[in-house]
Amino acid sequence: MKISHIEHLGIAVKSIEEALPYYENVLGLKCYNIETVEDQKVRTAFLKVGDVKIELLEPTSPESTIAKFIEKNNGNGGMHHLAFAVEDGVTDALAEVEEKGIRLIDKAPRKGAEGLNIAFLHPKSTLGVLTELCEKGE
Repeated sequence: MKISHIEHLGIAVKSIEEALPYYENVLGLKCYNIETVEDQKVRTAFLKVGDVKIELLEPTSPESTIAKFIEKNNGNGGMHHLAFAVEDGVTDALAEVEEKGIRLIDKAPRKGAEGLNIAFLHPKSTLGVLTELCEKGE
């Protein structure tokens, strides 16, 4: 697997509207995209810091993984995942890490925000860090 860069940092928030003033007015970042990913029951907002993106994740349903994460975190948001861009494809990367004993959340890539193909590795086998592998979609 060839990782080219950190694609983004995923941060769970209860409300994008409540979180954006901190990122924009205090940190001076600019939100450039907000979209809903229906199948993941999440609304996302993207900001950029140099070449790295920050993805704010707001649950759109109490059943979403982001809502459950916030609930487990005493009703607070926080750092949710670290995403890496892979140059040789998510499918091949999944096969490689599984062969090395890493537990997969996704057995195959799926569509994520910004048209990326994504897949997650289970934090129980990645030193407690929920890890996302990404590649540009077709």
